[in-house]
Amino acid sequence: MLSGRTVLILIGVAFLLRVGQEIFVPLALALLLSFTLAPIVSFLRKRSVPKILAVILAVISAFCAIAVFSFIVATQVANLAENIPTYQRNIVSKVQVLAQAGSGSGVLEHLSKVVEKMGAEIQTRATESQDTAAPEIPTREPMPVEIISRTNPLQTLGNLILPLISPFATAGLVIVLVVFMLLEREDLRDRFIRLVGLSDLHRTTAALQDAGKRVGKYLLMQLVVNALYALPITIGLWVLGIPNAILWGLLTLVLRFVPYIGPVIGMILPLFLALAIAPGWSLVAWVAALFVTTELISNNVVEPWLYGSHTGLSPLAIIVSAIFWSWLWGPIGLMLSTPLTVCLVVLGRHVPQFGFLDVLLGNEPVLELHEKLYQRLLAGDPNEATDNAEEYLREEYLVDYYDKVGLPALLLGEMDRQRGVMSESQIELFSSSSLTLVDNLSDIADEEENEEETEATEALITSVDETDLPDGRGQSVLCMGGRGVIDDAASAMLAQIIEIQGATVSSASYRDLAGRASQRVSLDGIDTAVVSFLNGNSKSHARQIIRRLKRIKPAMRVGILIPTANGQNYAQIDAADISADFITTSLNEAVKLALTQTKPRELVVVARKVGRPRLQMAPPAVAS
Repeated sequence: MLSGRTVLILIGVAFLLRVGQEIFVPLALALLLSFTLAPIVSFLRKRSVPKILAVILAVISAFCAIAVFSFIVATQVANLAENIPTYQRNIVSKVQVLAQAGSGSGVLEHLSKVVEKMGAEIQTRATESQDTAAPEIPTREPMPVEIISRTNPLQTLGNLILPLISPFATAGLVIVLVVFMLLEREDLRDRFIRLVGLSDLHRTTAALQDAGKRVGKYLLMQLVVNALYALPITIGLWVLGIPNAILWGLLTLVLRFVPYIGPVIGMILPLFLALAIAPGWSLVAWVAALFVTTELISNNVVEPWLYGSHTGLSPLAIIVSAIFWSWLWGPIGLMLSTPLTVCLVVLGRHVPQFGFLDVLLGNEPVLELHEKLYQRLLAGDPNEATDNAEEYLREEYLVDYYDKVGLPALLLGEMDRQRGVMSESQIELFSSSSLTLVDNLSDIADEEENEEETEATEALITSVDETDLPDGRGQSVLCMGGRGVIDDAASAMLAQIIEIQGATVSSASYRDLAGRASQRVSLDGIDTAVVSFLNGNSKSHARQIIRRLKRIKPAMRVGILIPTANGQNYAQIDAADISADFITTSLNEAVKLALTQTKPRELVVVARKVGRPRLQMAPPAVAS
């Protein structure tokens, strides 16, 4: 699926993104912010606010919120830094208690030594600070030494200002880009369509709308979810007496943008502080319980209620994208990993050349149900196939599962067998796994049979739905495979469905119909026989089997189940050509025809000459 050229292009793009980080990071930030603010601008525009004013109001409100957030965090961090020395004693004493409690193990002994070094270092620093504060005893005056540094004043000024200018320059560039992207949104859209999608306006327009909807909704809803998560965390930490509760609440709001590891980091810091300020362990337990409870409510109630899984990303893709973007752009890449990956999935969903991105990163099933079943049966894993079938059967009946999933999976196996890509052992494993699957679903078949009996009783009073399968009580049906072991699996599925309808069902293998062996098949009491073929080129085989069965018991009806295969639909062929009473392509129809009592078709025998007349040869001449 991935060609060598595509791989080289991806490597080149990743290299350019890594090298041009200073350029692409502001562009990515501006693009995502414009996606976020575009709904706000549209909302203001619908209220008759001029376009320029709407853009300016949206941008100013967004960056003012960011500035207020940064100011509060900086103030809280400064306050926390002043109180850190008062927390050191509690931390060291608790770690020492843990080390003494587990002194028998090598790991805790090493931890104990580390703790002792930490305590000694803290004590040394405390002694040095006391010595510095105490009055000095005059001793011999040291020789004064003067160090003269010859530096350029401009260089010194540059060293002080440049580190401060860089973040402000990036922020200013992002603001300008966001403003112009929002002002020129329609023009940029038209230019993008002209550049990449003029030949397919429908697909390109759908891609742009999908990208804007997914990314904008994700960012806005994630912000709402994070705020609803941070609010109870902040209140709970304040009630528990954790210092700087506002700081930890704001940090959890931001860190939850980082998938999976963000909430963990946001929980560790308050836990560490709870460990430092309280002498016991109860406060740590309360803080942990607060975070765990809030996380469970947020994941299972708030998120599905607000936006569910509308990002379209698989969990593994979220983790891999977080690793990739953090390696590429550092912490900013980690924050932007999910929305950027959403854009890639949208690109793969609408552009055929990048379809592999949707397969690798998307959360849509990449295999159809019958393909997934075929893969599991081919791998010899009928148990997982049974689990998938039971999940499907929560909403559907068994006959629908066999018709829409089971038979198509068997057809895939039959086509691979015809192409010669399956060995004999693989064919046997596939067929035996299929029979095991049918046997595993026997409990569900029993439940449906009991349900059918109840519905049959009610049908004596009410009218019967035309789509219901007929009642098979009092009838006897023989189901058998036509040409191979995979046909036997299809026959087993059919037999199980007919048995659900109350009929007496017996089964036979394709081997029982080979040659003279068909004469040993017991047909006593059989009303109808149904032969299953998965090979679409089985017309002659079907004719021979029908003749054998009807010669043994002419009063028996014989039908053929031969699903659409090899691009041919044999239901269009006149059944009289092969003396069949019916030909069908689906299990549902096969059950209906097998349980419908009609007069059997007479066997058509073509008259043939048994032998050729011998030529009359003239007697040899006798010599005179």
